Amino acid sequence: MASLLLPIGSAFGKSLSANHQGIPSDKVQSLAVRCCSTLDLKAEASMASEFRDDFNVIRRRDVIGLVFGLSGLFIDSFEAQGAGLPPEQKPRLCDDTCEKELENVPMVTTESGLQYKDIKVGEGPSPPVGFQVAANYVAMVPSGQIFDSSLEKGLPYIFRVGSGQVIQGLDEGILSMKIGGKRRLYIPGSLAFPKGLTSAPGRPRVAPSSPVIFDVSLEYIPGLELDEE
Repeated sequence: MASLLLPIGSAFGKSLSANHQGIPSDKVQSLAVRCCSTLDLKAEASMASEFRDDFNVIRRRDVIGLVFGLSGLFIDSFEAQGAGLPPEQKPRLCDDTCEKELENVPMVTTESGLQYKDIKVGEGPSPPVGFQVAANYVAMVPSGQIFDSSLEKGLPYIFRVGSGQVIQGLDEGILSMKIGGKRRLYIPGSLAFPKGLTSAPGRPRVAPSSPVIFDVSLEYIPGLELDEE
């Protein structure tokens, strides 16, 4: 009985033990047990409610973290994933047959100095500035060695095109693409990584303001596709 009275508090415990109202001791004990049980149940219910609230907050944070975890091409933070595969086994957007066909594809040069070759021309409209796009990419140094790839991450990269969320050359190159299109971008150093990228296991170093090559496929434009239907 003593252990049941401890959580209730000293004042209530003294009242029960003094038995000022002349209530039989067996009823006092029964009342104390019921009171303690009720308080314990309320305490457990409160704790369960707090746990559910904390769990829901954690789940919401996990979801938000997952959404923002999709980003990987920010100018100041460009992390390579899946770099452990040998170079010949890394997935690519342009295979050996594609490489041979590219030799006969005319090069387009823009006013900024960006150059590109269309591996495949897509269909429909090009993405307006500020629209979200979902694109797969394989990023390489001029020698062809891959330093980052959405294919190795297993998810297309989603960003707002033309908003400065990626390097300038990638922004410009995707703005003139169409859904389903695939393009090789030859990005000059002035439109690439001003600070460069450090080397890592399986990833080459990219010197500051050095040229890079991106193979890009425009998978879809979420908002625009809904408007077109």
